[in-house]
Amino acid sequence: MSANLPAQEAAHIAPRPFFRTPVTEAPLIKFTLIAIGLAFIVAMIFLPLAAVFFEAFRRGAEPFFAALVEPDALSAIRLTLFVAAISVPANLAFGLVASWAIAKFEFKGKSFLITLIDLPFSVSPVISGLVYILLFGSYGFIGPWLIAHGYQIVFAVPGIVLATIFVTFPFVARQLIPLMEQQGKGDEEAALSLGATGLQTFFRVTLPNIKWALLYGVLLCNARAMGEFGAVSVVSGHIRGKTNTMPLHVEILYNEYNFVAAFAVASLLAFLALVTLVLKSVLEWRYSGELAASSRH
Repeated sequence: MSANLPAQEAAHIAPRPFFRTPVTEAPLIKFTLIAIGLAFIVAMIFLPLAAVFFEAFRRGAEPFFAALVEPDALSAIRLTLFVAAISVPANLAFGLVASWAIAKFEFKGKSFLITLIDLPFSVSPVISGLVYILLFGSYGFIGPWLIAHGYQIVFAVPGIVLATIFVTFPFVARQLIPLMEQQGKGDEEAALSLGATGLQTFFRVTLPNIKWALLYGVLLCNARAMGEFGAVSVVSGHIRGKTNTMPLHVEILYNEYNFVAAFAVASLLAFLALVTLVLKSVLEWRYSGELAASSRH
């Protein structure tokens, strides 16, 4: 008899599945999970960040700004910005070239190149710094020859720049490679068939399709470049006023029990990180439609 029932009625009386999907859980379970997640975020991220700013302004605004305009602090700020100004464009160029090669061409060693790009993610930053000591140190492989010819790499700005480039170069490439592989080569091949040159194809076809992912990679690369500690600490030599970046300066001030100055510089670093996060969020919100379109492309 049930076989003669209309399909809608049969579906209406069909037994419900025993298991619920995650989106149909009871409200109590959903609110509990949300509360646990929020509590974890507050305890592990928000409270430590708030504590940094609280300690920085604990004695008022005057000691805070005095710590930032102190000569060693200004030198650390300038060096941090200088290193970021070199390493970010270098990684931008490398990320574009590597992503283009991996996503658009087939060649031997492609998997090995991808592994090399991911290497800084798996190697400790301290080990990265030691590698440059072994290469360019006074007892390294080519360090004595460089020093004899007047080139100081380790315990100088060039070593800091090289170490920063090494630990940050995957960020741009890893943002671009999946997107460029998903987009394929159809647009570029069409542009070339219509008479466009390689540069015209890149600037008018490829770059507009990846511009937002490229910008995300640059933002993340810049944040890591300014906050890098491990590799820079090994190759810098901790020379105050010369080779100390902002993270290294924070460590020195804290070890000297100068907590107000240490937290003042740390709050400036945290502020720069928050600015980076806000810019990334604004771009995602403002251009979400274009990002979705480029991902479906």
